Amino acid sequence: MSIIFDKNNKTFTLHTKNSSYQMQIDPYGFLLHLYYGRRTEGCMDYLLTYADRGFSGNPYDTGADRTYSMDVLPQEFPHTGLGDYRNVACTVVNADQSRCCDLRYAGHEIRKGKYFLKGLPAVYADESEAETLEITLKDAVSQVEVALLYGVLPEADIITRSAVVKNGGSDTIYLEKLQSACLDFVGGDYDLITFHGRHCMDRMYQRHHLAHGTARIGSRRGTSSHQYNPMLILADPETTEDFGSCYSMTFMYSGGFQAEVEKDQFNQTRALIGLQQEGFRYPLEPGDTLTAPEVILSFSTDGLNRLSQNLHSCIRNHVCRGKYKNAIRPILVNSWEGAYFDFNGETIYQLAVHAKELGIDMVVMDDGWFGKRDDDFSGLGDWYVNEEKLGESLGHLIERINALGVKFGIWIEPEGINEDSHLYREHPDWALSIPGRKPVRARNQLVLDFSRKEVVDAIFNMICDVLDQGNIEYVKWDMNRSLDAVFSRTAKDQGMVAYDYVLGLYDFLERLTQRYPNILIEGCSGGGGRFDAGMLYYTPQIWCSDNTDALDRIKIQYGTSFGYPVSSMGSHVSAVPNHQTGRSTTLQVRSVVAMAGTFGYELDLGTLSEEGREIVKKQIKEYRKYAQLINYGVYYRLTNPFEEEAAAWEFVSEDGSEALLNVVMQDIHGNMTVDYIRLRGLIPGRMYRSEESGRLYPADALMQTGIPIPVEYKAYRAYQIHFVAE
Repeated sequence: MSIIFDKNNKTFTLHTKNSSYQMQIDPYGFLLHLYYGRRTEGCMDYLLTYADRGFSGNPYDTGADRTYSMDVLPQEFPHTGLGDYRNVACTVVNADQSRCCDLRYAGHEIRKGKYFLKGLPAVYADESEAETLEITLKDAVSQVEVALLYGVLPEADIITRSAVVKNGGSDTIYLEKLQSACLDFVGGDYDLITFHGRHCMDRMYQRHHLAHGTARIGSRRGTSSHQYNPMLILADPETTEDFGSCYSMTFMYSGGFQAEVEKDQFNQTRALIGLQQEGFRYPLEPGDTLTAPEVILSFSTDGLNRLSQNLHSCIRNHVCRGKYKNAIRPILVNSWEGAYFDFNGETIYQLAVHAKELGIDMVVMDDGWFGKRDDDFSGLGDWYVNEEKLGESLGHLIERINALGVKFGIWIEPEGINEDSHLYREHPDWALSIPGRKPVRARNQLVLDFSRKEVVDAIFNMICDVLDQGNIEYVKWDMNRSLDAVFSRTAKDQGMVAYDYVLGLYDFLERLTQRYPNILIEGCSGGGGRFDAGMLYYTPQIWCSDNTDALDRIKIQYGTSFGYPVSSMGSHVSAVPNHQTGRSTTLQVRSVVAMAGTFGYELDLGTLSEEGREIVKKQIKEYRKYAQLINYGVYYRLTNPFEEEAAAWEFVSEDGSEALLNVVMQDIHGNMTVDYIRLRGLIPGRMYRSEESGRLYPADALMQTGIPIPVEYKAYRAYQIHFVAE
């Protein structure tokens, strides 16, 4: 049993292979958090301390006992109305406008298998892999009920959390804040690791020491955003990639979010993550429920690499679904940076001809194939093929490309709409906008109101009409702006629109994946503006960033790797000078960096020199050789590219029999020093042969001292070394 209820101590203990999580029903019926960390046995209520804290209120039930205060005690689901002045997980507004709730334990259930969230993505597992704990809390006055859901995947070292709020009373209530998970630590000193950024510089690694007060990240943009990724890590200050304790919280949601980490007056730390509070006001009529999106928790005593490996395995095996879950993805070439809007059917066909000659599996026709779409000012929303522009039907183009032995994929942006479109002229009210006011544009477009079922249904049918025209095997789903003026003409309350919009998005994606199970869908939002575990439930890979510059991509992919597996990162070799930075790097550098992802090309293949073509052919052969190891091996970050001149990472087979070392020299200096890269995950005592040089190396020395990287006085050198155990 991974979930144990001790009737004597009234404790719930959740065990994974290497961690334990414990909470307790106290004498007043409050659900207190006791422990999360290294696996252990016994009751941890000795960690609770009681004292008269002054200005920390006491529940009425405690009488004259001034030592008992929710302002100090660690809780599973802290909420407004009980004298807790810290950040809370839930705020309920009652019919009398009071912001108050008093949730006490009302019951629980332990069952085999993993719980399911209606309309929302969630970690999945069968009955042999997981157990569920459901704890019901209830307010005796308002009859509000909260079902706290815990999923335990013991072998994966994963615990998931969600909460379902039900209005069991007779009056309408409003939720003004709903967070999915809370971690309360009574002691400890922590660093906070988050991932900030902007368009074209996504998920930049940031680590700082927690001081008193609240550190807060989030997105008000209606998407998880380029600016902050919906995950965080709490680590002991001495924790490194290979040593020390650390915790992760990953929010499995693609809309606005917030995460708050507070160090309080008594040096306790509380971490919360959930729905964005700003603009959120969700009405619940009697009998209605609202579900908080899921949070994935993991803990490691063996440093950040192990923590990331837990998350990688969870996402690959228990989040991603469908045909491509554990399959090697096709190597593709996308038309965007090679042609932008300036193409016709013959352009795409010739790209496929070059792809076939080089060994590339698929050609993708990006933006510009539909409606009146020769730039980004018009056509978005008119999902019918512009046969005049293509010079042929879509079905005929696909047949010609398939006849070459090349697969075909297509770009769509179902959530966007241009004012200069037939759809907008027919249904201007389908766009999110405030009546009587001019809308805010971004990329010359507006956003469709996906909180309305009739809008989702209409766009879904239009997209299906396109996908049914030929053998389309890949779809790139893009979303090229943030939400603004989040106002729906049909909503009961505008505070519910942002949440319902995401439900509409998920409904569309679920129906699309069910109708087209053999299509590979790649998520995108200006690159990585919606790179989150929620999207990965529907799209097993996401375009990592619109920035394809190899040197920038090293840092982008480094930050992404803390929470997401390599198999989820769309990464391509693009042209030089790079279209985003103007920087030039060799095909070797661009290839090594792109191989830390799904791998493909983003350029006009017809412009390659004969030497370049031969290099690309070699790269493709190398990727095919290592694809299984790269996508489904164990990933290690070996250096920090923000601090070190050598960027290095490694893929190791699960049995340790082979390893692929990747190194890119980011800087070159006069009289250069030698960089020694220490490998990880090898079998102690074994010898490893370099496939490139044939030389034998002892595993222990490779992991202790490392391997020297040659000093070459050329900018941006890249190396790949394949080691095989003897």
